[in-house]
Amino acid sequence: MKTLYLVRHAKSDWGDPMLDDHDRPLNDRGLRDAPAMGHRLAERGVRPDRIVTSTAVRARSTARLLARTLGIGDDHVVEERKLYAASERSILAVAAGLDDALEVAMLVGHNPGMSDAVGELTGEWVELPTCAVVECRVGVDSWAELVEGTGELLGVDTPKH
Repeated sequence: MKTLYLVRHAKSDWGDPMLDDHDRPLNDRGLRDAPAMGHRLAERGVRPDRIVTSTAVRARSTARLLARTLGIGDDHVVEERKLYAASERSILAVAAGLDDALEVAMLVGHNPGMSDAVGELTGEWVELPTCAVVECRVGVDSWAELVEGTGELLGVDTPKH
């Protein structure tokens, strides 16, 4: 069994219309929500072996804030360009490529891909607001075995809960 957390990045700042989508930072709410969600996860004893994040500024910032509040060093946070604006299939392919030594992993990315990945993995569709965290148990011994329907939705947490 493996555990996979799928996270939609925290709220981003749309204040600069000239800024490329990839370069948008978190807004004030996002800067509050990401550590708050990290603290909730820490209270439950969650500690991913690896956090893999989209290269977008808002996703990287979310991942680093989560890591910091979970007591995870930056060396456990890996950037993956394939997660930027990824489809559900691309997201699950990134998860399937994880090192089998990892028992608990977290992917940080974007919607609609993250919501769709939850549905594809577990058969349960949920619309993820910003900074939502989904916990899935994955019934595989090797991440490479991760395919549609191999996951079980254990919970969804959002900043407004």
